Amino acid sequence: MTDKKLIRNFCIIAHIDHGKSTLADRFLEVCGAVNERKKKDQILDSMDLERERGITIKAKAVSINYTRGDNTYILNLIDTPGHVDFTYEVAKSLKASDGAILLVDATQGVEAQTVANFYLALENDLKIIPVINKIDLPNADIDRVTNQLFDIFGFKKEEVSCVSAKEGKGIKDVLNRIVDEFPVPPGEIDKPLKAILFDTSFDPYRGIVLFIRIFDGKISLGDEILFIHKGRKYKVEDLGIFVFGPIKRKELVCGEVGYVFCNIKNPQEVDAGDTLTDPYNPTASAFEECRSISPMVFCGIFPASAGDYNALRDAIDKMKLSDPSFVYEPDSLGSLGHGFRCGFLGLLHMEVVEERLEREFGLDLILTLPNVLYKVMEKTKKVIDVESPHDLPEAQNIEEVLEPFVRATVISPLEYMDAVYELSKSRRGKFVKTDYLGKDRLSIVFELPLAEIVVDFYNKLKSVTKGYASLDYEFIDYRKTEVSKIDILFNKKKMEAFSLLVNKDKAEHKARAVVDRLKELIPRQMFEVSIQAAIGSKIIASSRVPPLRKNVTAKCYGGDITRKRKLWEKQKKGKKKMKQMGNIQVPQSVFLEVLRM
Repeated sequence: MTDKKLIRNFCIIAHIDHGKSTLADRFLEVCGAVNERKKKDQILDSMDLERERGITIKAKAVSINYTRGDNTYILNLIDTPGHVDFTYEVAKSLKASDGAILLVDATQGVEAQTVANFYLALENDLKIIPVINKIDLPNADIDRVTNQLFDIFGFKKEEVSCVSAKEGKGIKDVLNRIVDEFPVPPGEIDKPLKAILFDTSFDPYRGIVLFIRIFDGKISLGDEILFIHKGRKYKVEDLGIFVFGPIKRKELVCGEVGYVFCNIKNPQEVDAGDTLTDPYNPTASAFEECRSISPMVFCGIFPASAGDYNALRDAIDKMKLSDPSFVYEPDSLGSLGHGFRCGFLGLLHMEVVEERLEREFGLDLILTLPNVLYKVMEKTKKVIDVESPHDLPEAQNIEEVLEPFVRATVISPLEYMDAVYELSKSRRGKFVKTDYLGKDRLSIVFELPLAEIVVDFYNKLKSVTKGYASLDYEFIDYRKTEVSKIDILFNKKKMEAFSLLVNKDKAEHKARAVVDRLKELIPRQMFEVSIQAAIGSKIIASSRVPPLRKNVTAKCYGGDITRKRKLWEKQKKGKKKMKQMGNIQVPQSVFLEVLRM
């Protein structure tokens, strides 16, 4: 049995791209957990998608041994994402940790998610070690970043460690600080079992994998465990710890982080954040359920082939298991058939879920345009949630519409302040306050409609600040607005997949932009395609895609012109009939291109 005094449970938190996964790689190398044959970048990022995008999507837990003197310490490391869309993953990881390494880029300094994650760790009463990374880069400014850590968080200069995760400088110093400064896990082995389920995943052969941290008591093979919030009992079939794969154990004791199999097949039976205990001698105090994070962005996901509906349903069930912040319900659209209405934390979250469904489950999907959740009060005073354009009641039945607002914090160099103001103003933003972070950076807070920032605000912000600004946002409340539903018609037939809800003042501009883009993207058919944007019965933008033309008079040489005219007239009638009867072929790439607008 492992001596609890030799265990340290900690996570790495930082803004996106500040080097969390690279630091985790160096910890594994220095501790001898990975040999040259297995060595690669982003060792803990097991998804191909994570490696390609260079981001962490799922939190990862791994146990590594660190020998110092006569003692071998067990370091349970949890690598977390940095993007604002995956804050839920960070929050779960912090519940299983006793300490956190706050990583800051020596060239970028403190960013928006650095601040957000610091306060998340503080809420969980974690010991925090500040570490400055990327000190090997020519433009690293260690003094400036150290001053920022003092000005914003109150860390003294002697509390800050400097490392180069890429080159391995300063790694042993941080490992020694983890051992010396992070607390020994609390809890007693003689108390009733109390463990937190901080993550789950799906094994196609053995069912659901439960990732747990034990706070009191122990779990042994063959034990029965109770999920307190779900009220279900299961028998432990297998358990152990993770290094680069499962290492089986006969028991896990208080202070340890590991995995458990209970032969659970149905994803609906477990919830991350649940408390595990002994059903016959339960713990007196369960953990609070993980605060559910409401989805911010909604879109429809439909199979490209109607026969793949059941496969999509099973895939979405399994996706929900590894990503509790993803929500869904069945949906149906005339032009796309049966599918699901899905909710996401942001646009990156939506793109990641789509790519995972296509890669991991081999599906071909079509997504509708994303919308935020509006609250609509009808004339009857009934309030309904509107997640998609076809849920919006008729205009004459609407009393008022409320849209979600967020408090957005932008951290930017001083020189780009005016550009940030202008961008936020163009997105209906309301200035709240400015705080100076040292001499050359400032934090600007705005209140903005969520609909204005979920799609491309982050990209525009990076563009106007030459990549230096960062963004964090949190939901505030719902406020009164006026929205219009724009319908897109192809040859006077409504295409529900392209319908969208926009602010009334921007409706005409948006409609023209979508119509112009569709004109470029829709491939020419054998008949003319007219593209129209309508609000109610009023057409506000239109265009046409000319038909492919066959030269029907190619074999006519010389002779009377009336013969050619007859052939042209016959062709014209045929095209008209095809326009009325033909199905317009819309490639999946068109849906995605319009989506990115």
